[in-house]
Amino acid sequence: MISGAAAVWNALPVLQRRMILSLAVAIGLANIAQPYPDLAPLQHGPTIALLIAAPWLLRRWPLSNGATGCIWLFLLLHTLGARWIYSYVPYDDWARALVGHDLSWLLGTSRNGYDRLVHFAFGALLTMPLAQSAHRFGGLRHGWSLAFALAAVGLGSALYEIFEWLLTLLAAGETADYYNGQQGDVWDAQKDMAAAQLGSLIAMIALLRHRR
Repeated sequence: MISGAAAVWNALPVLQRRMILSLAVAIGLANIAQPYPDLAPLQHGPTIALLIAAPWLLRRWPLSNGATGCIWLFLLLHTLGARWIYSYVPYDDWARALVGHDLSWLLGTSRNGYDRLVHFAFGALLTMPLAQSAHRFGGLRHGWSLAFALAAVGLGSALYEIFEWLLTLLAAGETADYYNGQQGDVWDAQKDMAAAQLGSLIAMIALLRHRR
């Protein structure tokens, strides 16, 4: 079994192996002195499961380094947000240290917007891998593969928001509120889905222009 796993690992392109290893390091660093240990398993658990399965998935359904890099970058953004359960990512502190002003002041908002950024990145970064998978393994033409990716992003966003809603019903109130990160916005789910679809649409247009 170990030799089989080693064979799968060694069969991957070097760059993809480096991506997997660097993501594992990022997850480890994100859990040092974890500020929200009760929610860490919910936040990082799916990423760890995907990380473990990644060599077999990429061996069975190989993607280009570019498509794999898009997934890698999205998971890095998620891992950073997961450390502070998204609602408390201290980007304002980082901005003040660098330029003397916080981003919320520059943007005129009091809401922590990191979660909205990652929803946008979900659409922008996963459109290429989804389209490539639909083209390579589903036999779809280039245009139809992009349309599939746009629809898949919408479906994925909706399913995730339904999962958050179910969590709200099943989990303790405070735990659910922290995980969902609505921050008092009753339209948070709709805005998150819109951000993901906007990101996917921009990526689709960019990929169409690149192909031409």
